[in-house]
Amino acid sequence: MMHGFKRSAAMTVITASTLLGACTTLPTEDPYTLYRQNMPYSILLLPPANESLDVNAPYSWLTTATMPIAEQGYYVFPVAIVDAFMKENGLPNPEDMHAAPLDKLGEVFGADAVLYVTLTEFGQKFELLSSTTRVNARASLVDIDTGQEIWTGALNYADNNNSSAQGSLLGSLINAAITQVGGTLSDRTHDAAAIANVQLFTNSRNGLLKGPRHPGFAEQMAVAAEATDAADAADAADAADAADAADAAD
Repeated sequence: MMHGFKRSAAMTVITASTLLGACTTLPTEDPYTLYRQNMPYSILLLPPANESLDVNAPYSWLTTATMPIAEQGYYVFPVAIVDAFMKENGLPNPEDMHAAPLDKLGEVFGADAVLYVTLTEFGQKFELLSSTTRVNARASLVDIDTGQEIWTGALNYADNNNSSAQGSLLGSLINAAITQVGGTLSDRTHDAAAIANVQLFTNSRNGLLKGPRHPGFAEQMAVAAEATDAADAADAADAADAADAADAAD
């Protein structure tokens, strides 16, 4: 009877350990590992592909993108020169430019990485009592030498210029009309794109890493190296504990 009780207790412990192990959240792989291994000094920013309804979206967006990328510590090739060169060499639109072979881009420009962007929504949407300025996009940074994607980003920016809280319904309608007429004369999307791109490229959680020309670059790399060493040490300790447990079981 006692032997059966001990066996049952042991099975309970094993089962509980298994359940605890299943509930434990495993550490996720650092999404920036490949990025740091292929850290670019220079970035070739191509005009974005356009899936929005605004035909002027690519170049309106493009003029707001260089500054935040450069301020992150990268050399960004002059976008006007890049655009003119590509058009002169038989690539008249952004979609054709995106299809250009990486080795050719590297040979011509000498860039370390290419940034591809696709605009999915760009412009103002007017409703009865409000207007919303939207800038939505997806971005991909690709290492030229290896062809590996080292970073991806998504941009979903909305500036809701809601006038419904202005008091009376009549006042709301008047304000909405002013906003809509004013929007046709001076589209706020360009200004919104500038704000949105700062959020996309300099976001501390999932934006571009600080580049080699950024004053915080060395500290950033040192912190990452320390974290990697700590993780490796923890893995080694776990492996040693597992080996000791196996030897004890034998």
